[in-house]
Amino acid sequence: MSTDSIAADLTGSVDGRIAKERLYHWLLFGCAALTVIVTGSIVVTLAVDAITFFRQVNVVAFLTGTEWESSRDTFGVLPLVTATLIVTVISALVAIPIGTAAAVYLSEYASDRARSVLKPALEILAGIPTVVYGYLALVYLTPWLRTAGLELSLFNLLSASIMVGIMIIPMVSSISEDAMSAVPDSLREAGYGLGATKFEVSTGVVIPAAVSGILSSYILALSRAIGETMIVVMAGGMQARMLDVTNPFANLFSSGQTMTAAMVHAVTSDATGGTPEFYSMFAIGLTLFFITFAMNLLSNRIAARYREEYQ
Repeated sequence: MSTDSIAADLTGSVDGRIAKERLYHWLLFGCAALTVIVTGSIVVTLAVDAITFFRQVNVVAFLTGTEWESSRDTFGVLPLVTATLIVTVISALVAIPIGTAAAVYLSEYASDRARSVLKPALEILAGIPTVVYGYLALVYLTPWLRTAGLELSLFNLLSASIMVGIMIIPMVSSISEDAMSAVPDSLREAGYGLGATKFEVSTGVVIPAAVSGILSSYILALSRAIGETMIVVMAGGMQARMLDVTNPFANLFSSGQTMTAAMVHAVTSDATGGTPEFYSMFAIGLTLFFITFAMNLLSNRIAARYREEYQ
């Protein structure tokens, strides 16, 4: 092969690599841009239709009203917000302790063989369709709680909350376990060198070192709980009730309507396009978007505040 032909091949190879890199660059940029465009389009669509709703319903009355009866054009969102917060708080009480304990076990106590079995099992739990959780809450959990002595109505927020908590356990445990596993072994060895037990190292060294990731898992899981729809529709019911602060158990043990359930009701009702009831689902969706957006911002700030970097 002549010198000229070798130079031509090398030149062609370099040009080919440059062309491929440019192609990869624009493909990846297209994927990133697509996510931004889709997110922006969703927000704009929600905002436009929500503005149409607020032209028919006073925004202050919507945000401060304590009664929601869409069939009578009464749109006070607070009963929906309080029911959503009840579900979120109770599900957090279920998911955070169990998920964190599972993460500590997987990260610090489990053998490689146990971890290889338990972690995929948790991920299977995360893959169960939410309609199945709703069915289990309605058919099995509520009758079991009644048998245990609780005076629950057929549709109640307690069963829905517990089942939502079970649903988000894998999110808490998986992300927290990843954060704990990222803690350098040198920190653990320093703890053992000082005579600490495995439990003391887990709670006094590993968890504080991984706290940013753990807190992020909590907030992401709670954001998931706030947006859950199928479980609360099937098990929680569709009756909007304002929280009675003097007797919160009355709301917990009876039917309630969360924000997502109200959106489902607006879609499945006989409301036609152009009516306030139809556009109310966009106003609720926009409110829900701002709540979850605020929680995600909080998660990012907490992660940045407590992030530890190891070398």
